Amino acid sequence: MLETAIGRGEREAPTFKANKDAWVRLMAEFHGSLEKIRQGGGSKAIERQHARGRLSARERIAKLVDAGTELEELLTYAGWGMYEDWGGAPGGGVVVGIGKIAGRDWMIVANDATVKAGAFFPITAKKVIRAQTLALENRIPTVYLVDSAGVFLPLQDEVFPDQDDFGRIFYLNARMSALGIPQISAIMGNCVAGGAYLPLMTDVLIMTEGSGLYLAGPALVKAAIGQEVSSEELGGARMHAEVSGTVDFYEPNDEAALERIRSLAGMYAAPEWAPWARERHPEAEPIHPQEDLYGLVSPDGNRPYEVREVIARLVDASRFAEFKASYGQTLVCGYARLGGFPIGIVANQRSVIKKPDKIEVGGVIYAEAADKAARFILEVNQRFIPLVFLMDVTGFMVGKESEQHGIIRRGAKLVNAVSNSVVPKITLIIGGSFGAGNYAMAGKAYGPRFIYAWPSAKYAVMGGASAAKTLMEIEVGKLEREGKVPTDQDLKELYERIKGRYDEQLDPRYAAARLWVDEVIFPHQTRERLIRSLEACALNPTREAMGLGVFQV
Repeated sequence: MLETAIGRGEREAPTFKANKDAWVRLMAEFHGSLEKIRQGGGSKAIERQHARGRLSARERIAKLVDAGTELEELLTYAGWGMYEDWGGAPGGGVVVGIGKIAGRDWMIVANDATVKAGAFFPITAKKVIRAQTLALENRIPTVYLVDSAGVFLPLQDEVFPDQDDFGRIFYLNARMSALGIPQISAIMGNCVAGGAYLPLMTDVLIMTEGSGLYLAGPALVKAAIGQEVSSEELGGARMHAEVSGTVDFYEPNDEAALERIRSLAGMYAAPEWAPWARERHPEAEPIHPQEDLYGLVSPDGNRPYEVREVIARLVDASRFAEFKASYGQTLVCGYARLGGFPIGIVANQRSVIKKPDKIEVGGVIYAEAADKAARFILEVNQRFIPLVFLMDVTGFMVGKESEQHGIIRRGAKLVNAVSNSVVPKITLIIGGSFGAGNYAMAGKAYGPRFIYAWPSAKYAVMGGASAAKTLMEIEVGKLEREGKVPTDQDLKELYERIKGRYDEQLDPRYAAARLWVDEVIFPHQTRERLIRSLEACALNPTREAMGLGVFQV
């Protein structure tokens, strides 16, 4: 058991209470934004969906997953604050997440027809691709609930052509099928143009009465070849069931289609778990309550904290076997169990480290810490167990002494180890995620199976104040070259304007809107979310050896 755990008296400390109060305000703001997203296109759009005899995307998912369970939603903030000129795209116009169907985890991708008739914005395609990528990497079977008008034509140049755009969806359909990952699709509304390929590339195709499946709708067919044809004749469910032979199961309505999915999902062979998952022990709750996290960590990142206290509230029985505890102390590494699964942890230490000869700043990666973490990652890969990164990093240490100690060389060694690590990586951004520190702590570019952020996360090249000062110097230099001398008031207004714009980009919702993180989660949800992610990772039984490229020793 971790010996650093705080006592009852410390929970009454002013700092602990101030942190909790700040979290209450921040969480209220995030709950409000989540509620807005979950309304999709709004109540009137949902009423129109019901008038057609169809359920909304979230209603479909609620009926699809096992009773008593809920969807572990992912990428909820996709499109947040984007496409305002087009009325916005709440949730990116699609709902995705992992849910239990017939007792097994399935990735669920459901078009939200209340948002622009389920049309694909650029972020919609990227969200579906990320969901498919998670499913492919983790061998998660996938259900597609299709109800989409196809590509959002005003933005077609941003949806259609590139490697990671719309066509990638069908590529991933094919790759998943080749790997034997089950895929079931149900057309429960529109399915037109290029989007029609998605359900046809899955194992099973279900279609409901009144739905349409065609490469070109009646209006386009008339314009293209002069043929007049009804929607049902062209691509209705009955035509595809009886004439074209495209549909595997014809169902009268949404409810019947969802029940069909559930019955089919229960007929697949049980998956083989990863070797590390076969060593799962009975789960043991942490000794210390997760609610303490709100008092331990300041949501604005202005107060230091002991990361071992955070670990004690996440891991089983609050037990943590620390690796090289007295060396490279700004990174804390060690072994634990989470939900019974064995894991390795790499965490940024945010408390100040006092040494006889110097003081090390928390959140900064020093040369010794980089060495330690690189060595630890090699050992975790040798054991072949997952890695969990707890990120709150301002970057690598700079300055003459640090450069002479080889910070670039030793930092590159850590980045090399993270890049070539073959075990499942799960990253949680607690606070700062700045500069090259993001890379060293398995940021999005380094292939984490899942990457989450707390509402306290800040995601950028550098902090707001530092960035604002740098950008202001550039702007002032430009003005001076034009022969303009800014007043003190001009400088103040310029600084506030730049910092305000930069701070907006530091908000984790800005990152989540662009899919740089898979979900923004609250501290008290963290342990359960990490366990569910490990369960998803466990579905991929593949084991491979870790290799390393050339690096400076």
